[in-house]
Amino acid sequence: MTSSPPQVIQPFVNRELSLLEFNRRVLEQAKDESIPLLERLKFLCISCSNLDEFFEIRVAGLKQMIKLGTPLVGQDGITPTELFAEVSTRTHTLVDEQYRVLNEVLIPALAAEKIRFVRRGEWTPEQDAWLRSYFQNELLPVLSPLGLDPAHPFPRILNKSLNFIVSLSGKDAFGRNIGYAIVQAPRALPRLIRMPKEVAGTGPCDFVFLSSVIHAYVDELFPGMQANGCYQFRVTRNSDLLVDENEAEDLLEALEGELSQRQWGDTVRLEVAHNCPEQMSLYLMEELSLGPADLYQCHGPVNLMRLMALPDLIDRPELKYTPFVPRVPKALAGDLFAAMRKHDHLLQHPYDSFNPVLDLLRQAAKDPNVLAIKQTLYRTGAKSPVAEALIQAARAGKEVTVVVELRARFDEADNISLAEALQEVGAHVVYGVVGYKTHAKMMLIVRREEGVLRHYAHLGTGNYHPKTTRFYTDYGLLTSDPAICKDVHAVFLQLTSLGKVIKLNRLLQSPFTLAKGMRDRIEREMAHAAKGKKAHIIAKMNGLVEPEMIQSLYQASQAGVQIDLIVRSMCSLRPGVPGLSENIRVRSIIGRFLEHPRVVYFANGGEPELFLSSADWMERNLFRRVEVAFPVLDKKIRERIIDQLQAYLDDTATSWLLQQDGTYQRAPSEPGAKSVQIKLLEEITGGA
Repeated sequence: MTSSPPQVIQPFVNRELSLLEFNRRVLEQAKDESIPLLERLKFLCISCSNLDEFFEIRVAGLKQMIKLGTPLVGQDGITPTELFAEVSTRTHTLVDEQYRVLNEVLIPALAAEKIRFVRRGEWTPEQDAWLRSYFQNELLPVLSPLGLDPAHPFPRILNKSLNFIVSLSGKDAFGRNIGYAIVQAPRALPRLIRMPKEVAGTGPCDFVFLSSVIHAYVDELFPGMQANGCYQFRVTRNSDLLVDENEAEDLLEALEGELSQRQWGDTVRLEVAHNCPEQMSLYLMEELSLGPADLYQCHGPVNLMRLMALPDLIDRPELKYTPFVPRVPKALAGDLFAAMRKHDHLLQHPYDSFNPVLDLLRQAAKDPNVLAIKQTLYRTGAKSPVAEALIQAARAGKEVTVVVELRARFDEADNISLAEALQEVGAHVVYGVVGYKTHAKMMLIVRREEGVLRHYAHLGTGNYHPKTTRFYTDYGLLTSDPAICKDVHAVFLQLTSLGKVIKLNRLLQSPFTLAKGMRDRIEREMAHAAKGKKAHIIAKMNGLVEPEMIQSLYQASQAGVQIDLIVRSMCSLRPGVPGLSENIRVRSIIGRFLEHPRVVYFANGGEPELFLSSADWMERNLFRRVEVAFPVLDKKIRERIIDQLQAYLDDTATSWLLQQDGTYQRAPSEPGAKSVQIKLLEEITGGA
């Protein structure tokens, strides 16, 4: 592979800034009047949830680097302190825009639909009486105000919890002058309170924020004293778990111990009400060891994610996306083993139902000819039908082996419970390989047929989580191809036992062959271009930040290979740079469903090759995780996916185009243009 000329090597787009740019695109959906109103509210909530995780992980990591003096790798001389300053500037701008969208766009639009958030100054006497009764009966018994004095120091504030700082005057029952008190709102309390019809103003959809109710009646928490001010605030903490796997004797026990401390990590952000006096904000910052760059003033509820509950409280179908029923392909409605023996089958979620995957497990659990089931589980949900099917299989005497990834971020507790439940019924549970997360999505069933053992596999780009398959786009391949099943079996052996790297014939596996396999195929496209043959790469993924993969794409572009990238979130590559990447185009699709599959197409001089995968092109996926990329061998399925990739490239309704400077612009679109997701929904399910 020829090296790029040194003079055209460009710095990459920083991944933290790229993530913020993605979150800006999500927020833009909340302004899009072509989207149903309550769905626009959800996009605002998703933007806020994304930002929470950004602070809990990314900003927390930056602050840790600054504290330890650790340099950034591959950032062209920028220091963590400089990057933090830029991140702070951009996040403050983003937060201001989130609240502007809430107050100036969504709340008026909701009010026009008679869905109101009634503010304290607008309460009628009847509403005031009802809300005071609600406070006394529902809130007062569970609130525990904490006066601050030498005997009651500033309390530990739970990560992302709703709190109030109250300014007080007067003496308490013991004669003490207490200036401040903290009121912590238990998470069990609803953040939105729906007023009953008899006191509601314009109709049955009048709501009051919990914070408004506490503000209004906070005096009742401090009998005989005067509350001069009450201001909501929220603290965000470092939520990354630090477990030394090499030192831990039992990873499950080590994670359980660390989980109990997740809510008490180092502070990274303070959100306060916009009208909180400067003196009180300074006091909170001092107590929480934060600086001015960490302070965010909020013109509304400090946790907008709580508004995600609103659409479920309102029965207004016209303000939501049209519901649809995922399709169950006719060929997969009966004996799944027979169907898979005939040929491979592709499931395309959410348009296709996840039920065939569950049915395959359930049929295997009951089938006396099935001897063993092997499964990887990364995220499955708290009450997983996948886990229940595996438990039933173990109880039925099948040899059940499950690789449970305990370190799936924010799902650790669920996965620990899952592992324990499987162990109780005799399943073999392993936690993967020390130092490498198991992110591959694989299921293998061993069945005795006519005296010989036959294998059946499911390989996916997404998790075995029935709920997310309704909202995430993903591919799942059902196959009994002997070569692929043999490779899947080899990967399971590698995960559960010891031994050298196993040669795989069809699958590419990280951390061993996936990155090299992709780079080799990129180089092959360069050779085809040099010979005047068809040379084209289309890659679809969630994140593209790994430097060597980006350099390979730059080199392919210079060699004349046409490259189209569909990258939902982080992308550190700069497209369209003369002499470097003028043959590369990058787009991001933001629509009704979360784009999640990883797909790579190589034109290969007219003999196309297509891989589906669980791996993004990021350092962690390619070198610090166990991932698999699997080829699509069935010609009809391969052509179907290639056609869909082209449909994504043709989308103008929900596409954002990456510019040379790392920002995105909406793709030019004609009125009435349909998104690729809507077209697929209509094509596969008949829905709209």
